[in-house]
Amino acid sequence: MISRQRLKKALNHQEPDRVPIDFGSTAVTGVHVTCVDSLRRHYGLENRPVKIWEPYQMLGWIEEDLREAMGLDVEGLYPRNTLFGFPNENWREFRTPWGQEVLVSGHFRTTVDGNGDLLLYPQGDLDAPPRGRLPVGGFFFDTIVYQEKFEEGHLNPDDNLEEFTPVDAEVLAHLRAEVGRLADSPRARMGTFGGTAFGDIALVPAPFLKRPKGIRDITEWYISTLVRQDYLHAVFSCQCELALANLEKIHAVVGDAIDVLFVCGTDFGTQTSSFCSPETFDSLYAPYYRQINDWVHRHTSWKTFKHSCGAVEPFLSHFIDNGFDIINPVQCSAAGMEPEQLKERSGDRLVFWGGGVDTQRTLPFGTPEEVRAEVLERCRIFSRQGGFVFNAVHNIQANTPVENIAAMLGAVREFNGEN
Repeated sequence: MISRQRLKKALNHQEPDRVPIDFGSTAVTGVHVTCVDSLRRHYGLENRPVKIWEPYQMLGWIEEDLREAMGLDVEGLYPRNTLFGFPNENWREFRTPWGQEVLVSGHFRTTVDGNGDLLLYPQGDLDAPPRGRLPVGGFFFDTIVYQEKFEEGHLNPDDNLEEFTPVDAEVLAHLRAEVGRLADSPRARMGTFGGTAFGDIALVPAPFLKRPKGIRDITEWYISTLVRQDYLHAVFSCQCELALANLEKIHAVVGDAIDVLFVCGTDFGTQTSSFCSPETFDSLYAPYYRQINDWVHRHTSWKTFKHSCGAVEPFLSHFIDNGFDIINPVQCSAAGMEPEQLKERSGDRLVFWGGGVDTQRTLPFGTPEEVRAEVLERCRIFSRQGGFVFNAVHNIQANTPVENIAAMLGAVREFNGEN
C-alpha cells in the first residue's frame, strides 16, 4: 500500500496497513529548523544548510532524503507567499541569532533593533514598518501589530478585506508548478491555498501587509467578536464569496492532485477553556465554514482540515455538523481533551490528525522511553477503525532533543510492526 492509498483509507475511517505519518505538509504540522538539522545529522544524511520555508515559525524544509528516513506519508502543496508576504525564491545563506547556518528567501530582509531583536519586513520592503520580531534568545518571530486609529462609527469592512483578492495568473502558475513537483510522488498531498480562514488570529494582524487598515489589534479583534458582530459578518460574508470564486479557479488547476484542503487555523480553545461559546461559533463562524465545506464536498474529492488548538471538545460536534472532516492538532493536554473520550465521542465522524505526542512536556522534556510510551498509547487509542494520522501536537519546537524525536518516530514504526 503506497502512502496515498494509506492516507485515503485512514481518512475514510478504515484501518490501513499502518498508521500514516505527517510532518511538514502544513505550517501547523512542521518541524523547527533546528530540529530538521539535528534529524539530518541523526540519520547520517548529507550535511547542508536547511531551508526556512515558513519564517514566521522558522520551520525547516524536509527534503526527500529526510522524508524517506522519517517514513512520511504526506507532502504539502504550498501557497506562493510566506506569512510575511514574500515568495520563497532566490535562496541565500543566513546565520540565525542562535548561530545556525540556514537558507532563506532572497526577500527575507531584516534589521536589528537597539535591544538586539531581529526585525523582519513585509514583502521584503525595508522602507515599510517591520512586521515580525524575533526576540533575543527566541527561536521564532512574533507579529508586530500595526493598528491604525479608527472611529467606532466609521469602521469600513473593506479595510479588513484588503488581503482578500481574486486569485491571479501568478498564483495559478505557482500552483501548476506545485502540482508538477508532486506529480511523481507516492505520498498523499495537503493543499494550502489561503483565503478560507475566518478570523484566524495569526492572520488578523496581516503581517504580510505593510500598513494594514481595519481592526488588526488582537485584543480589539476578540472584543469585536462580542460587540461588533455585524461588522465581522460583513467582513466574513465578502471574504467567503471571494473564497468560493477562488476555489473554483484553483480547483480547475489543481483537480485531484491533492487529497486534503487546509481550510483554516482559527483557534477556538485555550489550555483550559475557549475563546467563545459553541453558540457564538454557530452564529458567527459556522455559516461561512459551512459554505466552504459544502462547496468542497460537492465539487471535489478533497477532505477538509480544521486546525484549532486548545480545549475544543465541546466544539467537535459543531465542526462535524458544518462539514469538517479532520481536526488538528488534537491537544490532549488541554481540558476535556482526553484521548479515549475524543475517540469514543467523535472518532467515527472526525479524523484526528495529530495528538500523537505532547509537544509542551513529553517530547521536549521527557525521556526517550516516556516519549515511546506516550506514542504507543496514543496510536493504540486513535488508530482504532482508522481515522488517525500521526503527528505531534502542533509543530516540533526548537531544540527538541533529537533522541526524543527519533524515539517518537521509532515508536510509530514499532506500533506499525516495522521494527
